[in-house]
Amino acid sequence: MSKFIYTAKSHSGETKGGEITAKDESSAARVLRSEGFLVTSIKCLDEKQEKININFFDRFLKVPLKDKMIFTRNLSVMIASGLSLSRAIKNLAIQIKNKRFQKILLEIYEDLQGGKTLSEGLAKYPTVFSDLFVNMVRVGETGGNMDEVLEILAVQLEKEHELMKKIKGAMIYPSVIIVVMIAIGVLMLTYILPQITGVFADMEVTLPPATRFVMSLSDFLKSHSFIALAIVIFLPIFLKLFLQTKAGKKTLSLILINLPAIKNIVIKINCARFSRIYSSLLKSGVSVLDALEIVSGTLSNYSYKKALRVSIEQVKKGVNLSKIISDYPKIFPVLVPQMLEVGEETGKTEAVLVKLAEFYEEEVNQITKNLSSIIEPILMLFIGGAVGFFAIAMLQPMYSVLENIK
Repeated sequence: MSKFIYTAKSHSGETKGGEITAKDESSAARVLRSEGFLVTSIKCLDEKQEKININFFDRFLKVPLKDKMIFTRNLSVMIASGLSLSRAIKNLAIQIKNKRFQKILLEIYEDLQGGKTLSEGLAKYPTVFSDLFVNMVRVGETGGNMDEVLEILAVQLEKEHELMKKIKGAMIYPSVIIVVMIAIGVLMLTYILPQITGVFADMEVTLPPATRFVMSLSDFLKSHSFIALAIVIFLPIFLKLFLQTKAGKKTLSLILINLPAIKNIVIKINCARFSRIYSSLLKSGVSVLDALEIVSGTLSNYSYKKALRVSIEQVKKGVNLSKIISDYPKIFPVLVPQMLEVGEETGKTEAVLVKLAEFYEEEVNQITKNLSSIIEPILMLFIGGAVGFFAIAMLQPMYSVLENIK
């Protein structure tokens, strides 16, 4: 069985487009003809696509979401105004200030001139254009409603940008505190503590384990400053690369979904993204199975990916999605399957999911406003514990000396 993208017209002139699975083109045409549609174009999607090589630096040099959002919105307006796709792409490329993004758009323009479709051009840059972006554009190409699909995609990107902006804004305060605390800790270990610990060398007293640990750490930072600097520089790079692996993504997802202070916001963010993306795909004309496949690849949390991939197999058997996700109450609050069930019963799934997305986006908005007050006590406990540990490590030997004097 193969997948085909098609466009077809009914006897009344209604246009239909999308994907269909069939043995060959003739079988696909017969299925559509039985539904009252005549095929106007059909193309096989080769599942064994050419492997895309991702440049090492592309993992770090990504195009900002804001630039893609503006590009999508402007492309939708230009196409709706009657401008050809290739000319619209070239005009936008000239206006883009981001040089890397400008180069990519000009290369896509050359692909369009060479006879390729826009979705094929976009698929060459997986670090810039996600599966969601490429698949929605493909739907617009097959359905002949590219401007409408791009409008939906622009709204999706705008909501994604707003959500990420709020989260990043809320994380500035704790990030600054942690960086300052680490800087002060390094300063104490390299300059202040050596002056204090030098006194212990003349004392005939057995140092406690905490003191020996602090002294060893201080000696290491002083004697191997280049190694310590290399660790500080390369550890974040290593962590970033590790978190891009399957094991890294799974580990981070499981940690975030089980942290008491964090899991609530993680669940709400993923529910908001699931509802918004799934709604956008259905509204664009993507089938339920294909939409679930795309959403599972778009959501970054491993727990949600796993649940949605299981859902795909169950939906194929005729089980309603609302019933399937109700079996995952840890990651899908009861409101999600309930609202989805209402949408399935009334035939208004897209509209219900939009309302659900707006609800969770507002919830995230409220949480991010109060995030500093939630994180502050945790930071205070962490800082207090670190200060207390160093204080005990330094004062404990002194108390031992005073006891020996008595």
